[in-house]
Amino acid sequence: MEGAAPLLAARGEEEVVEGRRRGGGGGATSAQTLGNVVVSIVGTGVLGLPYAFRTAGWVAGSVGVAAAGSATLYCMLLLVDCRDKLEEKESEETYHGHYTYGDLGEKCFGTIGRCLTEILILVSQAGGSVAYLIFIGQNLHSVFSQLMSPAAFIFAILLPVQIALSFIRSLSSLSPFSIFADVCNVLAMAIVIKEDLQLFDHPVANRSAFNGLWAIPFTFGVAVFCFEGFSMTLALESSMAERRKFRWVLSQAVVGIIIVYACFGVCGYLAYGEATKDIITLNLPNSWSSAAVKVGLCIALVFTFPVMMHPIHEIVEERFQSSGCLQKLSHKVRGAEWVGLHSSRIVMVTILSVVASFIPAFGSFISFVGSTVCALLSFVLPTIFHLSIVGSSMSPWRRWGDYGFLLFGLGFAGYGLITALFSH
Repeated sequence: MEGAAPLLAARGEEEVVEGRRRGGGGGATSAQTLGNVVVSIVGTGVLGLPYAFRTAGWVAGSVGVAAAGSATLYCMLLLVDCRDKLEEKESEETYHGHYTYGDLGEKCFGTIGRCLTEILILVSQAGGSVAYLIFIGQNLHSVFSQLMSPAAFIFAILLPVQIALSFIRSLSSLSPFSIFADVCNVLAMAIVIKEDLQLFDHPVANRSAFNGLWAIPFTFGVAVFCFEGFSMTLALESSMAERRKFRWVLSQAVVGIIIVYACFGVCGYLAYGEATKDIITLNLPNSWSSAAVKVGLCIALVFTFPVMMHPIHEIVEERFQSSGCLQKLSHKVRGAEWVGLHSSRIVMVTILSVVASFIPAFGSFISFVGSTVCALLSFVLPTIFHLSIVGSSMSPWRRWGDYGFLLFGLGFAGYGLITALFSH
């Protein structure tokens, strides 16, 4: 679930349009698509993995990450199967070349399917945006702890800046900050691994390998949050010049990410043990290099936060415009539509800032989002769409496999919701 995802989606659509003009697919090479997949998935959530490994144990955490990654890959490929089946059914004249996640929902269940899919995407993006604010507030507080609390950082600094940035509609102007955020992510991971290597002289016998079955859902929820990138799957597939290679490229990317996630989670937990915090950068020593990485990461995320908010603003504004209220008002009051649309952006940013200020635990929050909304987007919707679009031509074992993922996704989302409601 990353700020780069909307940027890549827009880029993918442009490549598809250009490719259709040439009579083919998009123009991205396999290497470019591999990089885009990695950028669209890997983000700040990875910095919460060591805490998840502390909760479940380093062996259980590794198994959870591998299971979440494998399940995510399987369900991503289901979406590609759906698009291929629709392409077979439609003639060349009627096929428009690029399906979105919402399009699949509409193909299966009409307007209700599109609305449900877009609502889940909106809530998922909102969850990711709130996680950004929590992450920035807590990291700034760790560097400037004498100034104000994390909540105060959110309201005094982040909210005014984000309201101003919400008026920027050009995503391309923010793309350098998205790349900078990814670089800072890598630097933070590198510093954690360096710290781990320095701490290898310390005994690691007290590091748990398995902390019980009830700790696994928490870790799995964090891992699902870290792998969430379903809204990008079809755009990335359509952007490739040789689309038949997409399954292999996607598989390579996800397997590589699984290995990196597992290694980083294990290293972070082995380094700090039971002292591992829910954001691993908070464990870093009070050195200038650590402070520079934290501040640099926070600055980059401040400027990529509007990119995370872009799908939310698009959906909200589209609903406003389709209602016709703004058009009627704009006929009576000059500039009313502009004021209404930008006011909706201010309101959405303010609401998410308020929510972020009341959430004390980053790790628990991303696990909740991963085990509820992301589980529905990652496992439930893809299997429902696949059964609806491809079901009649599937073998029985494949159909039962889809039903298995569907039931698991529903059960996991229900468990995550019940746990959140009754844990306090």
